[in-house]
Amino acid sequence: MSRQKLRIGTRASQLALWQANWVKAELETRYPGMEVTLTKIKTQGDKILDVPLAMVGGKGLFVKEIEEAMLRGEIDIAVHSMKDVPTIFPESLSLRCITEREDCRDIVILRPGVTTWRDLPQGARIGTSALRRKAQLLHLRPDLKMIDIRGNVETRIRKLTEDNLDAVILAAAGMHRLGFTSQIGEYLPVDISIPAIGQGALGIESRTDDEETNALIDFFNHPETDWAVRAERAFLKRLEGGCQVPIACHGTVKGETLTLTGFVSDCEGVKCLKKTVTGPVNQAEAMGFSLGDDLLILGAGRILNEVYQHETFNVGKEDV
Repeated sequence: MSRQKLRIGTRASQLALWQANWVKAELETRYPGMEVTLTKIKTQGDKILDVPLAMVGGKGLFVKEIEEAMLRGEIDIAVHSMKDVPTIFPESLSLRCITEREDCRDIVILRPGVTTWRDLPQGARIGTSALRRKAQLLHLRPDLKMIDIRGNVETRIRKLTEDNLDAVILAAAGMHRLGFTSQIGEYLPVDISIPAIGQGALGIESRTDDEETNALIDFFNHPETDWAVRAERAFLKRLEGGCQVPIACHGTVKGETLTLTGFVSDCEGVKCLKKTVTGPVNQAEAMGFSLGDDLLILGAGRILNEVYQHETFNVGKEDV
């Protein structure tokens, strides 16, 4: 090992710093003589706090400034939540590694006295800014009232009482990583709430031509997660979607077989399309594109066009 220092770019949120520090610790353990530092970068998505992020650009808002710092040579790698990462990268940058996935499910924090979201009263107020979560729960319980909330994990947990909500939906991975597991009221099975593309996995981005750095970080890549997430992202890319439309996809790998489920809906969860396919892991991305084509044939394009043309876009970015 000739490199003596490695610079990691990251957002400054509590969860992002946990993720970057985990990568830092793994690198320092593997390369004891290396100095690993964090560079905190404020992205446009971190600055916009009073407007639904889907109205001003979606996923790229959480990575653009970090990528620009890498292109300027100020950092060597970037650590992202995979569900924040756009499907298209700037020239000379690429997604080098996808780490082993944490629990990818959504969870519900419930008000005291309630043991399951199904027992919530008619018209219960649910806090979430993710369209895919809203659509899937409304499909099962159209009486629910979806309330947009933004902020980090702790902020969203507080909103349960501050905003007089009956439940708040978050990602299990963020709750586990930040030590809030005890506050989870219920895990939502993936057949009820299909996770966001890449949910629970971390992505490490680097310069394509930086062979030394790439060789140092390749040990982070987890093949099973890599196959599943790349298939999910191919599905997203085929549908040209982002956080401003209700799209979800979840892949699982068993042996050499990938199972992939895709979901598209309108905002109210009325018009829903869902399909599951299986195939060999070495065809992961092709499967994602093909599944996207299948849903387009079934009418996904018309549903998504209606969502895009909706006059209010009353949605936000799901950070956790």
